[in-house]
Amino acid sequence: MHILFLTDNFPPEVNAPASRTLEHCREWVRAGHRVTVITCAPNFPKGRVFDGYRNRLWQTGEMEGIRVIRVWSYITANEGFTRRILDYLSYMVTATLAAPFVRGVDLVIGTSPQFFTACAAWVVAGYKRRPFVFELRDLWPESIKAVGAMQDSLAIRLLERLELFLYRRAAGVISVTDAFRRNLIGRGVDAAKIAVITNGVDITRFRPQPKDQELVEKYGLEGKFVAGYIGTHGMAHALETVLDAADRLRRLPGGERFLIVLLGDGAHKPALVERAASLGLDNVVFIDSVPKEEVARHWSLLDVSIIHLRKTPLFTTVIPSKLFECMGMGIPVLHGVAGESAGIVERERVGLVFEPEDPEALCSGLMRLAGERALYDELRANCLAAATHYDRAARAQAMLGLLEGIAAEGRLPENTGDHVEQKEQA
Repeated sequence: MHILFLTDNFPPEVNAPASRTLEHCREWVRAGHRVTVITCAPNFPKGRVFDGYRNRLWQTGEMEGIRVIRVWSYITANEGFTRRILDYLSYMVTATLAAPFVRGVDLVIGTSPQFFTACAAWVVAGYKRRPFVFELRDLWPESIKAVGAMQDSLAIRLLERLELFLYRRAAGVISVTDAFRRNLIGRGVDAAKIAVITNGVDITRFRPQPKDQELVEKYGLEGKFVAGYIGTHGMAHALETVLDAADRLRRLPGGERFLIVLLGDGAHKPALVERAASLGLDNVVFIDSVPKEEVARHWSLLDVSIIHLRKTPLFTTVIPSKLFECMGMGIPVLHGVAGESAGIVERERVGLVFEPEDPEALCSGLMRLAGERALYDELRANCLAAATHYDRAARAQAMLGLLEGIAAEGRLPENTGDHVEQKEQA
């Protein structure tokens, strides 16, 4: 089978969509299939092309057996609604124009978060007369409203109509959460065409390791209990809560032993750096994004991982992929996201859940994990046990089974939508 995968995020970018796509496609190649990815020049999240790449009309290469075609797009930082839409639209157009040069395709996948990539995949699948699969990673444009980037308007309503059109035209929708699946069913999308394959972790790369002493010395972490956030610094993440918690920690007995690391980039990072400076936070270290091969090395610095999103109903439906990386590394979690992902944390006993946007609750969780060694060790052991339930390779194989069924029959195998995730965890 020849799979054509359209995504505007792909390594060397290190965000969740890029990692999931690479790790799934790599497993499909190992299983004997051909995979071609059409993407753009790596630039997320700063809106600057990575060293060694150029924003050309067409360039091709190979990565871990995957044929990678990079097309031109309008590049901008991950900020500003109009410019980001231009970014998405430009990729949609150039990816659609590039696809006819990819021959012998059996199936076309388009992935979100934004769905203009899925629009391109639908068009490409149509003129190639092949099934179109929508990989649903985010309820876009609902997430635009959730972070306050745009209010309800005619434009939003038109985007929502386009969103539903794509779901209904897809031969299969593969969602990363059960909550997304329920949302679509509630909006009239046929349940039989929706399956769930949650994110996971590459346990060959994210595994326990001692703290990297070179980095410990570089960032002044010696003797500290280190809590950290690793990922995009955007409006959705409300990382002001982490800074407010750091400010509170300084005033608590024993608070001097704590140090907070914030690693990553994003549209909101300059404001966070400015806020930390204005508060005089000497217990916060900002680290810029690092290459993919350096991520696990930096995870090793953390005693506890902080996962946080803004307090809004939409985010009760998401499962941050970094949760699974924490499991693989054996790092207990302080989880400030309500809903489905909090259920995983509690079910697997891999951390403590706290109320989003509540810095006092975050402080309490940090103090508890630092002070209760038996609890900490229990959560760490649970992380390592739970990671095996979310092995990325197994999830890639589960998704491949769905794709094979769609390529052969033009639809998901019967009963898949209700049971694929349960079978995988059994």
